Amino acid sequence: MSIEIIDELEAGELAVEFEGLEPWDVLEWAIDRFGKRIAVSVALQADDVVLIDMAYAIDPTVQVFTVDTGRLPQESFELIEQLRARYPGLNLDILMPDPVPVQRLINLHGPNLMYTSIENRLQCCSTRKVVPLQRKLATLDAWVTGLRRDQWATRTNIRKLEVDHDHGGVVKLNPLAEWVEDEVWDYIREHDLPVHPLYAQGYTSIGCAPCTRAIQPGEEKRAGRWWWESGAPKECGMHCAIETGGFEHQVAAIVGEGAQ
Repeated sequence: MSIEIIDELEAGELAVEFEGLEPWDVLEWAIDRFGKRIAVSVALQADDVVLIDMAYAIDPTVQVFTVDTGRLPQESFELIEQLRARYPGLNLDILMPDPVPVQRLINLHGPNLMYTSIENRLQCCSTRKVVPLQRKLATLDAWVTGLRRDQWATRTNIRKLEVDHDHGGVVKLNPLAEWVEDEVWDYIREHDLPVHPLYAQGYTSIGCAPCTRAIQPGEEKRAGRWWWESGAPKECGMHCAIETGGFEHQVAAIVGEGAQ
């Protein structure tokens, strides 16, 4: 059966309908609606493990994908192996960036270009993470993320279902949008799920090894991401495309109108 394209009107109606629904109910609807043309995107955070557990219970063959940027910490691969053991036959697609532009970027700016300027860091994120994501999304009608409204200032208004214009109009689902961090960890403890080993070392948001550190007492949850930058968005471009001007929106949301 062909999939009907979801326009902004239907997306808005569904977003309202999904408010108050549990994440697994939203996932069950989405998997039934989009079938083999939907995939769960994971960055190996606690939220992502919860999504895998829920989606696998609904359909063990559901597509799951993550991006191996080439700079992930070893602990990320340890978690991948735990997930593969926990969920037999897990349909996990590990995406990798095209090595040619990565090599060009390194030759031009050096292997640690992310520390030299915000522009170089964003280019690194784009080459290693965003472009592989775009290639994957071009094969899908819908993707699922672990975004929550309480994660960061720029995510407070996300809906459980959106038309993702930053990535060609694919449908984007955020089943955990209403949940808060405690609900995520309660689910993990209740179901005895594996989590990234770096959480035990004080990490609260985990990405590439050069760009992630443990947070200090009193710091925001995403303070360990790109901590050396000042006045820059704590985003990589996967959820707010650089080329569409989304990062300007991110900065405005973070610093507020008074800083302009």
